[in-house]
Amino acid sequence: MASACTEGLDTGFVALGYAKVAVLGVVQGITELLPISSTAHMRIVPAFLGWQDPGSAFSAAMQMAALAAVITYFWSDVRGLVFGSIEAALRRDFQDWNFRFAVWIVLATIPIIIAGVLLAPILNACGSPLRTLTVIGMSCIVMSLLMGLAELYSRPKRTMENATLKDAMIVGVAQVGALIPGVSRSGSTLTAGLFRDFRREEAARFSFLLGLPAIAAAGLHEFWVLHKVGLDSHGWSILLFGLVIASISAFAAIWGLLRILERFSAWPFVVYRGLMGVFLLVAVLLGWLPN
Repeated sequence: MASACTEGLDTGFVALGYAKVAVLGVVQGITELLPISSTAHMRIVPAFLGWQDPGSAFSAAMQMAALAAVITYFWSDVRGLVFGSIEAALRRDFQDWNFRFAVWIVLATIPIIIAGVLLAPILNACGSPLRTLTVIGMSCIVMSLLMGLAELYSRPKRTMENATLKDAMIVGVAQVGALIPGVSRSGSTLTAGLFRDFRREEAARFSFLLGLPAIAAAGLHEFWVLHKVGLDSHGWSILLFGLVIASISAFAAIWGLLRILERFSAWPFVVYRGLMGVFLLVAVLLGWLPN
């Protein structure tokens, strides 16, 4: 499966056109916010359909779709954090929960910003060794095991209202793992939240809210990079079309994830990730899929 480069940046999505990008937008939107790795699916689906790899730039830019979905779905939380923290700062009430949580979000975002800047040349390069199906498959299996352990040994009873700075920093460090294709930001942070004994749906809510700055930074950075390399108007129109489709599917994904976690557990995702990881390794070994 070929790739396309624009000044060293993988921009395969441009050659796909609107219809194919719409399909991949649905896939990206759903898998970006479910703990099952969007990168894995964005490699598998085009490979099976015989399409061009949309490239890492497409996946990174699609973070803006996830951002729109999270802000919309958790609008009451986001509004409370933004305006509540500003009001608390103005009256110098630094013990206010909204103010403290906003500060924790900023602090917890620092690790992934540092790691993201350091790894950016490798992650977004054409033919990046981190985007191979072998790496993605191994990441899926490792995260499946970790999520399974979290389900087995956690005592899910805590809510976000009694979260601490330590909780935020642990989830923030777990976010760094999402830079490795196949890990999944949602998967790594949800797993960290479960290990901290948050109720499953509260761990997901904590994960999404804490990840807002990182999601926004990744998406905006990719937009800037695409601007710098001179992506043409046709490329931008395809990308924006995919963003709209992905935003709608990402909103649906949040709703579905919370319903599953409330009524069942994370086990469906544990099993799915494990089977997908094994399948990818076998598929590469037997030559069914190009690495």
